[in-house]
Amino acid sequence: MKSPHGIDDLPFAAELKPFPDAAGPAGALESEGDYDRVLFAGTPFAEADADGARFMECVFTGGIGFDGGRLRRARLTDVWFGESRLVAVDLAESALTDVWFSGCVFAGVQAFSCVTRRVLLRGCKLDSVNFRDSRLTDVVFEDCVLRDVDFGSAKLLRLRFPGSQFTGVDFSRASCKDVDLRGARLGTDETPGIKAGYDSLSGTRIDMPQLMTLAPLLAHHLGITVDN
Repeated sequence: MKSPHGIDDLPFAAELKPFPDAAGPAGALESEGDYDRVLFAGTPFAEADADGARFMECVFTGGIGFDGGRLRRARLTDVWFGESRLVAVDLAESALTDVWFSGCVFAGVQAFSCVTRRVLLRGCKLDSVNFRDSRLTDVVFEDCVLRDVDFGSAKLLRLRFPGSQFTGVDFSRASCKDVDLRGARLGTDETPGIKAGYDSLSGTRIDMPQLMTLAPLLAHHLGITVDN
């Protein structure tokens, strides 16, 4: 499916059925629950317990999101998140396929050991998100802010970061293949965009301005003294 720019671009938009408001008695997500073509809008879910839930062709919009809670081993396929907040939510060991995030905020999210394929994040802010040991394939971070994001020991295949800003991103022991960093802003000498994992950047592609930004950090990592 072509990456949608809004809900109206989703082929299943006309068939969505609204979910009860999360603040009401019927608005709780269920562990191992099945949600097909559901529209989630309204009050964010607080401390949701939806481990193992399955979301197929669903939409989260209108400011709805997750404040804490667990969605471990959840399965999300053809799901749209618009201007949603995910704060301190546990998404570990989940699988995301054909998922789109537009204007979303991620803070303190545990997403380690996840498997993602064909995921687009557009205009999102990610702060202290843990992707350790995950497998990310065909993922695009477009015009995003990544602050203290941890890709440690993750397998990264065909990732792109056009127009994104890095601050304190960790690639320690990551495996990178066809990872394109061109067009991303990789910080400054005072505020490194990448704080660790320089020896794991084999398999990435950068442009000349990025090389100039990374050169002092790479020299320091390799123990090279640059003396003018």
